[in-house]
Amino acid sequence: MLAIEKAKYIGDYNIHLCFNDGREGVADLKKTIFEDRRPIFSELKEKSNFSSFRIAHGTIVWPNRLDLAPEYLFYLTFREDNHYQEQFRRWGYQSSAAPQASSFAPSQSA
Repeated sequence: MLAIEKAKYIGDYNIHLCFNDGREGVADLKKTIFEDRRPIFSELKEKSNFSSFRIAHGTIVWPNRLDLAPEYLFYLTFREDNHYQEQFRRWGYQSSAAPQASSFAPSQSA
């Protein structure tokens, strides 16, 4: 099961992530935060709020209880890597066409 082991905010809505499978890279969450219209994302537009996440239950969680699926974070980190395109299609983050970042399914803890 995919999980986040380490995460560090590196600026401009980018987070350096270390996954439990040994892979690491940078996920750019700016588009996710600014294009999702749900109220829970609004306060994360302030960089000081965005950077205040922690790791819990294998993913990153913000004080407002928003969390994002580790699979979505993996997708954001490696979406340009041809090696993972079939996996991203199976997860539903891409269609059979070229890679796109428009389809995602963040989760929200209750």
